[in-house]
Amino acid sequence: MMHNYEFKMNIALQQGSSTVHAEADTSLAPRALYQQVAERVREQIFNRELEPGSWIDEQRLAAEYGISRTPLREALKVLAVEGLVTMKVRRGAYVTEMSAQDVTQVYRLLALLESDAAAEVAEKASAADLAELQTLHDQLEAQVGQRDQFFATNERFHMHLLALGGNRWRGQIVTDLRKMMKLNRHHSLFRQGRLAESLAEHRALMQALLARDTEAAARLMKCHFENGLAAASD
Repeated sequence: MMHNYEFKMNIALQQGSSTVHAEADTSLAPRALYQQVAERVREQIFNRELEPGSWIDEQRLAAEYGISRTPLREALKVLAVEGLVTMKVRRGAYVTEMSAQDVTQVYRLLALLESDAAAEVAEKASAADLAELQTLHDQLEAQVGQRDQFFATNERFHMHLLALGGNRWRGQIVTDLRKMMKLNRHHSLFRQGRLAESLAEHRALMQALLARDTEAAARLMKCHFENGLAAASD
């Protein structure tokens, strides 16, 4: 996580070196300021410092970050493309709020895409690849009583499985959909007992992957998301 002090120091360093980079046309430019700002706003949204449905006070954020409103507005455009922010003409921007229909649609797309990836991994992954997934699963087993750590490892498991599937377009779409899922106020893993259920589903999925059972891997991953949707809808 990029803390505010570190964020401001990065901005100061970037601004201080801008004239040097301007003279070196062939050098690689550092990340644009608006990209750093987008990362910071994104973190605040995911951490619920900026709540879904809340209007974004551009003047306050610009003052907090120590920047003008121009890079902030460019950052908000990036986040609008990702779906995290909704822009209103002449009214500014607010953090996108997920409706029940949004949640259902995202879960169903994730079920299709990740079940497809699970089948490919079961068929094509090397023994070393599966060992890496097993290591992440073992971490989940140890973290079932630690919700925040479980959330983080759970996402790493899913994203690593997607990476092993080797389809970058599928991975890009899932990455965007998972960003949207972080806006959901009623995340499925919040429900009492859901972490243990999710872990049992991961355990069965891991067994199917190790057995190279493509049909079972796809079915179990799809079921994993269907159960998650049911929990999120309670």
